[in-house]
Amino acid sequence: MKKINYIKSARRTLEIELQGLIKLSKSLDKNFEETCKHLLNCKGKIITLGVGKSGHVANKIASTLSSTGSPAYFLNAGEALHGDIGVVEKNDIILIFSHSGQSQEIIDLIPYLQDKGCLIFSITGNKDSTIALKTKINISTDVDQEACPLDLAPTASTTATLALGDALAVALLEAKNF
Repeated sequence: MKKINYIKSARRTLEIELQGLIKLSKSLDKNFEETCKHLLNCKGKIITLGVGKSGHVANKIASTLSSTGSPAYFLNAGEALHGDIGVVEKNDIILIFSHSGQSQEIIDLIPYLQDKGCLIFSITGNKDSTIALKTKINISTDVDQEACPLDLAPTASTTATLALGDALAVALLEAKNF
């Protein structure tokens, strides 16, 4: 087994993730503001939708939204394709989380969600992805690099997405004077 400096590794990881957060903070624009306005005025539930690591983040954000006064529900895209899509109602707003923006399970759901009349927003790492282009508003969480030296495990990208979801929840909490 290779000898490693654990603290050096941890600091490198944190620095990469910090740079991703700084980039995200600087990139916030009218899309963030418009998304907040729509979510604030949602007459139904905010349904977060994702699969894989993005699904884990979406689940956490649904929980945070609910805890801060914005009724929310997490829907796993894979389970939605097998019947759980029945939870979606016309007045709901869909908030899709997908780093690649190319998750086929989610792409397959978009026509159904559109037919329901839901407003659909996305948070992706690729603003030119299929999911980003098929939704009303997209917020990009593009990062320059992942902390994983093999570029396999999402690290900086999931940190950026999680932080953005928290930022949405806090903005709504403050707007509601919760």
